[in-house]
Amino acid sequence: MNSLSEFDEIRPYEPEEMPQAFDELIHDRQFSLMLKGFVPWLPKGIRDGILRLAFKGVKTPLDFQKRFMKPIVKYIIRKHTDGCTFDDKCLQSNHNEPLSTVPSKLDGRYTFVSNHRDIVLDSAFLDVMLVDHGYPTTVEIGIGDNLLIYPWIKRLVRMNKAFTVRRGLSPKEMLHSSQVMSRYIHFAVTEKKENIWIAQREGRAKDSNDRTQDSVLKMLAMGAPDDLKSPADRLRELNIVPLTISYEYDPCDYLKAQEMQEKRDIQGFKKSRQDDLDNMKTGIFGYKGRVHYHCATPVNQWIDELAGLPKTEFFSAMAQRMDRDIHRGYQLFPCNYIALDDLNGSSEYAGHYTAADRERFEDYLAGQLAKITIPGKDEAFLRESMLNMYANPLRNKLAAE
Repeated sequence: MNSLSEFDEIRPYEPEEMPQAFDELIHDRQFSLMLKGFVPWLPKGIRDGILRLAFKGVKTPLDFQKRFMKPIVKYIIRKHTDGCTFDDKCLQSNHNEPLSTVPSKLDGRYTFVSNHRDIVLDSAFLDVMLVDHGYPTTVEIGIGDNLLIYPWIKRLVRMNKAFTVRRGLSPKEMLHSSQVMSRYIHFAVTEKKENIWIAQREGRAKDSNDRTQDSVLKMLAMGAPDDLKSPADRLRELNIVPLTISYEYDPCDYLKAQEMQEKRDIQGFKKSRQDDLDNMKTGIFGYKGRVHYHCATPVNQWIDELAGLPKTEFFSAMAQRMDRDIHRGYQLFPCNYIALDDLNGSSEYAGHYTAADRERFEDYLAGQLAKITIPGKDEAFLRESMLNMYANPLRNKLAAE
């Protein structure tokens, strides 16, 4: 049996730690400067007083999310999307087993494994959807320590139900870190009764060709109790739900295309810390069009079909099955069909879009490409890269169906 203290280096704050964490946040100079940028006309004392007043009654990280984060995320949805929808029908009904054997949204907890569209908002939008649809809690998420560049950011995300994923480790350190994180995820689901959100792979798929990494599933299996021997039993404890996130427009598409060219042209190119911050800011405040979240059937309803496979084959088969469910869950938009037709030089999918849709998408692409100002800008490569980002969800859904 694991104890909470084992995870002190990575876990979110517990309720009793919230007051001190909030007080330290208020007194952080860099956090104060950040707030001043939003409301420069308010003196620091008044800003702090307003925050302290708002914090009254906040006892848990979930309270903090509902009081502070939910209004902010709702504002982002109103301001920077054309709506965010949530299809959780597969969590409310069971097609293969008696209903009593599957946890309902009122008593069960889930580990959502999803494709990755945005560094910050993938889990934030999900939190809002879960609260609005009557679930008892939100999700805990893993966030890379490469993004926690200031103490106030680390403090804030720990108040917001995030646990830390260590990056840039040696192979030996990575193995130990993965074991600890996996044990924590099992502890959070089974002991704390929390939901978990985790991306299907490390980092975002730059070309939106979303594939689950076997290594993610192996990591999730590591931390199960020793008496659970088979990979299927170890994963079953987490009640995994494949989750599909669909964006009509990806505000970071031009940044991803730019990075693709830089990696092509510059040997050993790596993003800077500033690049990560630019991606975060663009992803939050950029226009996303329509956004849709789709929950597939929990894997516990079919994982026994794979349980007899050798361990070497099990994780690959599991990833492929989850990918099929994730790909089937895409909500497609006119731009997906236009992109694939453009790449194929055809009009095969013209029935899915109008001339106005095409004109809108062409204008959008031109505007995004104009934002790229790198030396040796390869317009044709960048355009093709962006078209593939929008065509791949359609390709994958067609293949899955």
